[in-house]
Amino acid sequence: MNLKHLVFVLMAVAVASSSVMAQQYLRIGTGGTAGTYYPVGVLVAKVVSQPGKIIATAQTSNGSLGNAIGVDSGSLETGFIQADVASWAHSGSGIFAGKPALSGLRLIANLYPESIHIVVRKASGIKSVLDLRGRRVALDEAGSGTLISARQVLGVYGLKESDIKPEYIKPNQAADRLRAGTIDAFFTMVGAPGKAISELAASGLGLELLALDGAAADQLIASNPFLFKETIAANTYPGIAAVATLAVGAQWVASDKLDAELVYQVTKALYSEAGQKALSSGHAKGRVMTLENAVRGAGIPWHPGAQRFFREVGVLK
Repeated sequence: MNLKHLVFVLMAVAVASSSVMAQQYLRIGTGGTAGTYYPVGVLVAKVVSQPGKIIATAQTSNGSLGNAIGVDSGSLETGFIQADVASWAHSGSGIFAGKPALSGLRLIANLYPESIHIVVRKASGIKSVLDLRGRRVALDEAGSGTLISARQVLGVYGLKESDIKPEYIKPNQAADRLRAGTIDAFFTMVGAPGKAISELAASGLGLELLALDGAAADQLIASNPFLFKETIAANTYPGIAAVATLAVGAQWVASDKLDAELVYQVTKALYSEAGQKALSSGHAKGRVMTLENAVRGAGIPWHPGAQRFFREVGVLK
């Protein structure tokens, strides 16, 4: 091999190596497959992936709390987290009081509202949260935002977990158990329409959603300012009337250690014209994942990459 050929080979190897090194991987911690985090995560991953540069993947997880811990520990690059959970984790307050603060959490974007659903059978005789006393109620798994919110709801009605017969299972399992009659109700914090409830309602099983309104709702908002009043519209789920409830922002969160240019590129892709079109046609909640909504309800510092993009387009100062 002559010197000229050797130089050519070495240059080719260098170019190939730099190309491989340039490709970055981005994991998005979501939730269970029956909720909204996972399908939205799959859609977001598809929108922000760039062949040869960025490969994003959605991963199932326990939910908000698990994602916050995963992003902080480095087992996830990013994750979907309830706005209140993200704020508590970052500041070491709320459910994180007395624990080390996850101060490296940074916001990429606010995505969409997720609403508290309390699902019962019409024939159950359960008409309010107070009627859950002594009943078999699924609260979701440890590590989920739903479990945190369910405990808050029970508490404002003067109920403890010991006042019900709690089950710690995912919404798809809870839906199966409700259909079988082995539980009486289940909580899920999900962007409506949630898959597990939609499938259960479509099966012909008569369902109702319990209302969260009045003084109890006001008390919950006073203790958790990230909550806001929301109405789940009639026929969001087949045969279920409109119901008042509370909601919280679902947010996309990263570590402060994540490369700023990478975050800039995925944020730019998500809110590009093509990205917005894919979101609006890909999922019901994609239609509210707009540039204007992206910067609402921030309770933790912005990731520099996302902040750079939102300032460039004029929605952040």
